[in-house]
Amino acid sequence: MRLRSTKTPEDAVHHPVFARCYARMSVAAETRAGIAGVRAELLSGLSGRVIEIGAGNGLNFAHYPPTVAEVVAVEPERTLRQLAVRSALDAGIPVDVVPGTAEALPVRDETFDAAVASLVLCTVRDVRRSLAELRRVLRPGGELRFFEHVRADDRAMAATQRVLDRTVWPLLTGGCHTSRDALAAIEAAGFVVETHRGIRVPEAGVRLPTSACVLGVARRPAAQEPGRSAPR
Repeated sequence: MRLRSTKTPEDAVHHPVFARCYARMSVAAETRAGIAGVRAELLSGLSGRVIEIGAGNGLNFAHYPPTVAEVVAVEPERTLRQLAVRSALDAGIPVDVVPGTAEALPVRDETFDAAVASLVLCTVRDVRRSLAELRRVLRPGGELRFFEHVRADDRAMAATQRVLDRTVWPLLTGGCHTSRDALAAIEAAGFVVETHRGIRVPEAGVRLPTSACVLGVARRPAAQEPGRSAPR
């Protein structure tokens, strides 16, 4: 029902060392950094068929409400995908974990009611193409839930982020970039941002290059605007 042909190999992304480190750190951050609460807010009220890109080790799965009929979770990294499969077994809803990249989603057009991008747009190789793919697979009027790293407000941290993004940070963190403007990219992809707010993770304590985040809801327009073609 879901898959279309794609040339993307199963291991288009391969970061086994980072994946193992991330799996341990992310679980600890759920409580220590308060990310579990953010995930719950991100996914609250969803229903129908949902696609999640960059599902990682599946920490979102436990927070999907029972109104969700099915989640198709796309994860390109083999180690994280295996962990996500285990998480899916404990989820309260049907979750299908599949290989693939955000830039070439292995699903048909307009087959999902909602999409979830959670700490993933910082890592994808092509943000524009990834968002165009999400727009393609969402039905008209479908919503995009997003929780992403963003550029810090203060000048000193923003400068630090730029230096890190150009040097060691992507190499050490599986391709993550701390200062991408996720909100602007979502709007440029043709989504209408309905609500969003800046949050800090963790809320208190030491500020990290990844502390500045945005949480929000956007929507694919229900109808194509006259004279405007969809971004691809």
